[in-house]
Amino acid sequence: MAIDASKPQSPGWWLARLGYALLYERDDHVHTDYRGHPEMVPGLDRLQAYAEGRAPLPHVPGVDPAEAREWMKDARTNWTALVIDSPAERLGVEGFRFGDDSKADDDANRIWQENSMDAESELVHYGAMSQRRSFVLVEDDGAGNPRMLHKSARQVAVARDPHNPRKIAAGLYMYLDDWTGQSRATLWTPDEVHEFVSELTELAFPLRAVRLDSWDFWTLPSGKDTSGPNALKQVPLVPFVNRRNRRPDGYAEHEDVLSIQNRITTGVIQLMAAGRYGAFKQRWAAGLEVDEDPLTGQKIQPFKLDIKTLWTTDDHDVKFGEFAATDLRPYVAAVQSAVQDLAAISKTPPHYLLGQVVNVSGDALKAAETGLASKVKSKQREYGESWEEVMRLAFRVMGDARADEMGAETIWADSESRTVSELADAAVKKGAAGVPWRQRMEDLGYTPQQIARMEIDRASDAMLAPQPVGATPLQPKQQPPTDPRTMIGRGGNEPVAA
Repeated sequence: MAIDASKPQSPGWWLARLGYALLYERDDHVHTDYRGHPEMVPGLDRLQAYAEGRAPLPHVPGVDPAEAREWMKDARTNWTALVIDSPAERLGVEGFRFGDDSKADDDANRIWQENSMDAESELVHYGAMSQRRSFVLVEDDGAGNPRMLHKSARQVAVARDPHNPRKIAAGLYMYLDDWTGQSRATLWTPDEVHEFVSELTELAFPLRAVRLDSWDFWTLPSGKDTSGPNALKQVPLVPFVNRRNRRPDGYAEHEDVLSIQNRITTGVIQLMAAGRYGAFKQRWAAGLEVDEDPLTGQKIQPFKLDIKTLWTTDDHDVKFGEFAATDLRPYVAAVQSAVQDLAAISKTPPHYLLGQVVNVSGDALKAAETGLASKVKSKQREYGESWEEVMRLAFRVMGDARADEMGAETIWADSESRTVSELADAAVKKGAAGVPWRQRMEDLGYTPQQIARMEIDRASDAMLAPQPVGATPLQPKQQPPTDPRTMIGRGGNEPVAA
């Protein structure tokens, strides 16, 4: 039975609207700015191709693509992947705090470990940076425990409340079920949950659809409808939006260096073409008579190009010579210049790209990584809010009061490269300044779990530590002497101040 999509905010209306947005963003589309200038916006498919090193091959004048396509593929050096990996490898979640407690929350850590989020969180961060945004779905596993699942921007679309962009009005998760060959979709609103199914694998959502003929509500084999109320009272999809200051719906980490990647690829192809066709000196002969093959009429090659062969002739009027080889240095310089532009725009440390690190001091390396460190800290603020919402949803599944705790904090690993001696020296100075021991351990890079174990070990070491020779054993605290006389203005037998 076809689904009605004509009524605003009905299940069919949300399915058509979010399904169209989901498929529309996968392909490139033309965006017109406020001045009427059209500009091509890359789709998710193109962004993924660049992130995986499958950038399109450019046309190079004088090079036949059909002849040179195989070796031209070797020119695709994947610099954009390095732009994404550099900040991604410095994003590590180590725990969460709730309220005024200075310690990491043990329940939050247990939920995190049960869902294998040490590994899954890396997929979430990488997906957001390579595909503009990613999502975490929080749901009940059937036993009252929270289950966290990473979902990509190619699977999920959400609609925000026009009056409150922080609030998600509806969310759609759509995927292809490999077991049945059907297309499946789940729609959440703050009040309801709906399941849809389609027999088609190539989907299309008309922009102004009145009915969705290819979709139907999914029912269980028993005939029971899968639609029902949303127990969480909010959409359980938490978006992780990358660089929302550039575009509210997200901006990929490598989106503004795609043109530079094309320049680098073109320069490398030109370098390879020059090396293949012009780097070897071409020889010439003037005044030489060349015989012809009597059967084919083709010219017979008089000499063989071989390092062991000497070219000679009896004709004194024949002259030999060679052309100069093509100088490859300008091509190399052009590629290096484009790589430097990529490093400046993406805030990727130059030594990550060029690999030229010789006798460089630690201060110089730290200064070179300042831009990357600041970029990572910005992402920690962006993604930290999302991770805190994920944990609040997890506690909501459990019916825990921490679901409404707004004073949550994500504990991140240090984003800067520091030596052990630097950290130890800073910890000693912070201890002298009165910084608490737990905070110093966090600054040293220990995880909350390691700090908790060290606290137990410290208490055990203090109890087992031998007492110095001649030391007086610890005595119970003695009370000050009492005065047996009755004093005016105070009761008898009150302690006398020493």
